[in-house]
Amino acid sequence: MTPAAASPENCLTRNDWICGEYITTRAGELGEALLQHLGIVVASVLLGLVFAFPLALLARRYRKLEGVVIGTTTALYTIPSLALFSLLVPLTGLGPVTVVLGLGLYSLTILVRNVLDGLQAVPADVRESATGMGYAASRLLFRVELPLALPTIMAGIRVATVSAVALTTVGAILDYGGLGDLLIAGKQSDFKAQVLVTSALCVLLAVVLDLLLVALQRALTPWTRTAVTA
Repeated sequence: MTPAAASPENCLTRNDWICGEYITTRAGELGEALLQHLGIVVASVLLGLVFAFPLALLARRYRKLEGVVIGTTTALYTIPSLALFSLLVPLTGLGPVTVVLGLGLYSLTILVRNVLDGLQAVPADVRESATGMGYAASRLLFRVELPLALPTIMAGIRVATVSAVALTTVGAILDYGGLGDLLIAGKQSDFKAQVLVTSALCVLLAVVLDLLLVALQRALTPWTRTAVTA
């Protein structure tokens, strides 16, 4: 997209980096791109959690598989995004499914390790006490272990979310990259205001999502606040 034709001495015609008129004239376009970007990030992190949780449980139960699970998820992150998307396209086609699936696979590197670390950090005496009180395995997991592991898990979710905000822009190669579509178009046409605004919105989105996750963690783990203030 190129700077729109406008009156002389307009920041758009001068192609300035800072141009309020770009924001006011393209507010709808920016809003749609921002919402699409947010949707991709949320969907990919949730998909990553759906895969990460059972993988972490599998690695914890069968210690011989821990190295395989961690190694495989780490190896996925080393695949360049362009190559990963290209590998997925024959299976999932062009569009949002490929982008969300690809980003979800990338998030496994962080999420699997943090879920596993959080569960392994639960003190053995806490497990023994809960077992002695008659807690079955599933009840022990959801009522005792997961709450205690939640701070570590949330830390992983925060990192995965911020990473997904940045990686989502790569989805522009499939015409589904949220703000990345505008960012790439702006770079190709040397539209300075568009490059600056979309880049700033990506940073702002990452900061806001991180702050929201911090607030969510504090709400879900009130005992950690008590421990700090005690």
